[in-house]
Amino acid sequence: MSPAMAIVKDQSKANDDVLDSQYQKGVKHLCENGINKVPRKYIWPDSDRPNAADHKQPLLHVTMPNLNLPIIDFSQLVGPNRSQVLKSLSIACEQYGFFQVVNHGITNDVINNMIDVSTRFFALPFEERSKYMSSDMTAPVRTLAVSYAKETKFLFMRIVEAILESLGVWGATMNGGGGNDDEILKPFEDGSQLMVVNYYPACPEPDLTLGMPPHSDYGFLTLLLQDEVQGLQIQHQDKWVTVQPIPNSFVVNVGDHLEIFSNGRYKSVLHRVLVNSVKSRISVASLHSLPLESIIRPLPALIDKANPRRYKDTDFSSFLGYISSCEPKRKNFLESRKLMI
Repeated sequence: MSPAMAIVKDQSKANDDVLDSQYQKGVKHLCENGINKVPRKYIWPDSDRPNAADHKQPLLHVTMPNLNLPIIDFSQLVGPNRSQVLKSLSIACEQYGFFQVVNHGITNDVINNMIDVSTRFFALPFEERSKYMSSDMTAPVRTLAVSYAKETKFLFMRIVEAILESLGVWGATMNGGGGNDDEILKPFEDGSQLMVVNYYPACPEPDLTLGMPPHSDYGFLTLLLQDEVQGLQIQHQDKWVTVQPIPNSFVVNVGDHLEIFSNGRYKSVLHRVLVNSVKSRISVASLHSLPLESIIRPLPALIDKANPRRYKDTDFSSFLGYISSCEPKRKNFLESRKLMI
C-alpha cells in the first residue's frame, strides 16, 4: 500500500514526542482535537502539492476540469450490444486505466448500507474505533461489510469475465491455449480480496497536503465506492483530472497485476486523492487479485513475435521485499518488473 502522507522530518524531537501518540491515532483524531493548521508531518514539499507546477515536467501538476470516465453499462452485456460494450471496456482499459460501472446488479440498499456503516464507524469516539483496529490484512470484515464484500466479489468476477473476453483470451488457459473458461477463471475465484475504508476529514489547509499520494494499485482490479464528495484524481494525458462521482456507481481501475497479465495492453494509472476545507469524504476500496501465493506473469496467449513478453514473473513476497527496501512511489515497483526489449 502506498503511504498516505509525505513526512517532512525537520520538526523538533520535542514536538514529535508530544504529537506522536496523536498521529498514531489517525488524522481524524487530530481533527477532533481542533487543529486549525496542517501539522508539519503531513505537509508535502512545494513541488508535490496539489496545485504546484513541476518546472521539469510542467504538465504533470496541471489540473484539468472534472473528467467523466468511460461508463460501462453492465446491463448491456446481455443482449445485442455486448460486442460494443466489450469494445468500450477495452478502450477504457487501454486509454484511461479507469472506468465507471453502472447497472451492475448491486442494490442501492447494499451500497447505502456500506456508506452508512462506514460513516457511523468514523463518527465513533476513538476509544470505540480502536476496538476494531488490527494490523492484520487478513482479518475478516464484520457486520454489514460481509454482504458488501460478497457482492463486490461477484461483481469483480463478472468484470474479469468481460475483460478476458475483451482481450480475446476467453477459453485460453493460464498456461496458453486449449483450455476452458472454468480453468482460466478458477484462480480469480480463489483470489485475494482486501477492503479498505478511507475517511478524509475536512482539511484546514488543503493546498498543503494530499489525502493519498500518487500511486498505482498493486492488485488486478480495484472497485471503488465513493460518496458524492469529489477528491479522486487520475493522471490522464499528462494532466491531473478530477473524477466526477456518479451515484451508486463503482469506479474500477486497472491494477499492476492486470497490466502484467495483459502484457502491457491494459495500463495501471497513477491516481491520488485531494482533500478540501468544507466536507469530509468517505470511500470504500475493494482490491482484488489472484491468490497471494500466485506467480503473476503475462498470459502466454498474449505473447508472440509482434508482442514479446514485457514483464518478469512477480509475486506478493517480491512486492513486500521491494517496499521494505525503499519507499514505494508512483509506479516504481511495476517499473522494476519490466523487461528490457
